[in-house]
Amino acid sequence: MNAPSAPLTIGELYDQPPLMPVWPTFGRDVLGLSQSGTYKFLAEGRLPVKAFPVGRRHVVRTADVLAWLHLPTNRDGAGVAAPTPSVENDPVRTQS
Repeated sequence: MNAPSAPLTIGELYDQPPLMPVWPTFGRDVLGLSQSGTYKFLAEGRLPVKAFPVGRRHVVRTADVLAWLHLPTNRDGAGVAAPTPSVENDPVRTQS
């Protein structure tokens, strides 16, 4: 019998790719479920975030997992970065 996997740390959650596999990463390492429990919840639509089929596997968006856990969507906690203004729209530079 395999030893249970430790849950992901917050840092490890931020290191996940944009799409996280439902099993094992989300089910086992985030929710602490068995493989059969994870797929049962998936089939019943009871996972706390939306899962998407990709080929024969299912994935969840890492951003959705972070939001479900009430964590900022990026490491610095500032939320999504604002777009950088272009030089053409900069009022200071366009006034002559």
